[in-house]
Amino acid sequence: MKAFKPKVTLTEQVARHIENLIVFGQLDSGERIYEAAMAKQIEVSNGSIREGLLLLEKRHLVKNVPRKGAFVTTLDDYFVRSLYETLELYLTHTGRKLARQWQPDDLERLEQLYHQMEDCFKKNDLMAFLDLGVEYTKASLAYADNYFILAAIDDLWPSARRCAFVAFKRGGKRVREDNLSHMEESISAIRDRDEVRLASVLHRYAIQQCQQVREAALATRPLAESS
Repeated sequence: MKAFKPKVTLTEQVARHIENLIVFGQLDSGERIYEAAMAKQIEVSNGSIREGLLLLEKRHLVKNVPRKGAFVTTLDDYFVRSLYETLELYLTHTGRKLARQWQPDDLERLEQLYHQMEDCFKKNDLMAFLDLGVEYTKASLAYADNYFILAAIDDLWPSARRCAFVAFKRGGKRVREDNLSHMEESISAIRDRDEVRLASVLHRYAIQQCQQVREAALATRPLAESS
């Protein structure tokens, strides 16, 4: 008997569509999202758009302002710094558990994803590189064993993808090389079950990518917004 797989709701489909528009820069930082225009574009009701936008507000991609409408969350310094400080806290906490408890299959999975990302880097396949990076981070949460951390990280993934895309696209191969270097160091620390070294790698990575995203966001910010 096949396992039951619930269908993705229309609200979730709408949310994912708008999420991708934001993550990949087709909707700009701070831009207003017009419900009626979006509903017409993807042929759904205004209500479905509204419900999708509420989901995206929970996932930190949209800000719904009473009597004004929905706006793409602004990638300003405060938002980016807050995101990477939070990710570092969660990933360091769960990473320490992984370093203590990993099994051969866990390490094999991380190394496999790392090598796949190397291949994507050589082929200059940015989208696959980004998706594999998310898979790598999810795989590193194997021993999180914490409902609240996992729920919070689920809501942070879209913003993490958005920021990584901004940094990778603007910073080019140099930023992706930095990403691979930190991954290689983290795998080495996990292999050695060295929690302290892993925490240090994650800290340096969070600081570096936070800065890369801030620089990229500033460079791509509309003139009116940056003035």
